[in-house]
Amino acid sequence: MSIDKSIAYLDGDAALPRKNGELVFAAPWEGRAFGLAVVLSDKGAYEWNDFRTGLVEQIGSAGGPYYESWLAALERLLLARGVVTAEEIETRAHEYATLERDPVF
Repeated sequence: MSIDKSIAYLDGDAALPRKNGELVFAAPWEGRAFGLAVVLSDKGAYEWNDFRTGLVEQIGSAGGPYYESWLAALERLLLARGVVTAEEIETRAHEYATLERDPVF
């Protein structure tokens, strides 16, 4: 199954938030997190099903807002694969929080 179909067919708690069939993002960072997860999988950083499994586990264990779970699952997977370090994630989050980087629009 292609990545596009795999994303479209997320089901249950992992199903993407939609309104009238269109993806719904409450804030710009959510769209960026979504796009980053899709592109990294498409470029071979990980298999989409690995991300999906992590997302389902994250939603099941932590609950909370959907895209916060999405981001946590993505971070865990990227850390496990050695794509980024915890320090890199922490540094980037601090840069956004302190406006050292442009806010996500």
